[in-house]
Amino acid sequence: MATTEAELDQLIEGLVTEYPPASTDPVTFLGAQFDRGLAWVQFPVGHGGLAGSPADQLYAIRRLSKHGAPSAIGRNVIGYGMCAPTIVIHGTEEQKDRFLRPLFTGEEIWCQLFSEPGAGSDVATLGTRAERDGDEWIVTGQKVWTTLAHQSAYGLLIARTNPDVPKHKGITAFLVDMHSPGVEVLPLYQATGEAEFNEVFFNEARIPDTRRLGDVGEGWGVSITTLMNERVSIGGTVPPRGSGLIGEAVKIWKKRWTGRSDAYAQAVRAELMRAWVRNEVGRLTNWRANDLRKAGTPGPEGSVAKLAFAEENQRTSELCVNLMGSEGMLYGSNYPQVRPTESAMTGGDMRKAFIRMRANSIEGGTSEVMRNIIGERVLGLPGEPRNDKDVAWKDVPRS
Repeated sequence: MATTEAELDQLIEGLVTEYPPASTDPVTFLGAQFDRGLAWVQFPVGHGGLAGSPADQLYAIRRLSKHGAPSAIGRNVIGYGMCAPTIVIHGTEEQKDRFLRPLFTGEEIWCQLFSEPGAGSDVATLGTRAERDGDEWIVTGQKVWTTLAHQSAYGLLIARTNPDVPKHKGITAFLVDMHSPGVEVLPLYQATGEAEFNEVFFNEARIPDTRRLGDVGEGWGVSITTLMNERVSIGGTVPPRGSGLIGEAVKIWKKRWTGRSDAYAQAVRAELMRAWVRNEVGRLTNWRANDLRKAGTPGPEGSVAKLAFAEENQRTSELCVNLMGSEGMLYGSNYPQVRPTESAMTGGDMRKAFIRMRANSIEGGTSEVMRNIIGERVLGLPGEPRNDKDVAWKDVPRS
């Protein structure tokens, strides 16, 4: 079991020597990485890990990146950062053996089926029903804003299995085959012209009970694990210094503003430097949080990181288009109407990134919800009134 940096270095050197990243198929490389316990170092031995810590994982990612290794999260962003940690905590041994390796290699893309048209920020009010029928569950309902559902082989679903108890207690989680009969995926085109998001309809879709994740009625605990990991995945990454959106802003400055010494240019330069400092503070804060984070379900620090990430991404992408001058207003009006193969978070056309970043303060929990979590769980402030906490889900008024 390797958890020291020297032992991790030895494993990584052996991996890249036997499977040179530049000449090895990504699926083959990632499979070998998983088998050596370098997929998620903090996971148990035999399931892609070495029973290490999140800090060990961060170290391994940085070392592998220097060798030019393919990125598992880039190939399967929802599966890697959200579904896999949930499966490893709540799944059976058979589920871990079946799903974790092809999830990591990207052979099976995953999506998260939580939000509904009437259950967004308050996910526990969901109405999608799952009814037991022998060794199967029959699922009927609708999910919305499902990232990459059109690319996914499997999805992590939460559904209502008992309407006679309060909303948090009547939910059960499932691992659903996205290509099974009764599952329909339709695109939701965004302001960028892409349909990264989808709505998913379940019309008496059948799920074997062996694909239930956790106990019946324990789906809220499963979903909390997923949501906390989602917030860490979205906001808690530690990119290289000066990369991402702030790196793009610096490039635009060098291309368009270098050599100007007028007062306006100096003011814009000062704003660029303030943005660089904010991004660097966020990066180092996430680095420290990752070093201190324990294995298992993350704590409220993920909400802090996600809130900061969302707001800074929006400010920095806005700075980018401002630095571009009038050209920043020229994002195409033909709207490509395409269905992307991966989540478009950063990089590329900064005008497109500016539009896409508007979603950062909604996806993975709204910024308002993040502030509530921080207020209650970090600052110890009183919680908001919850009048339906002890009311059976079926008796809660709905619009």
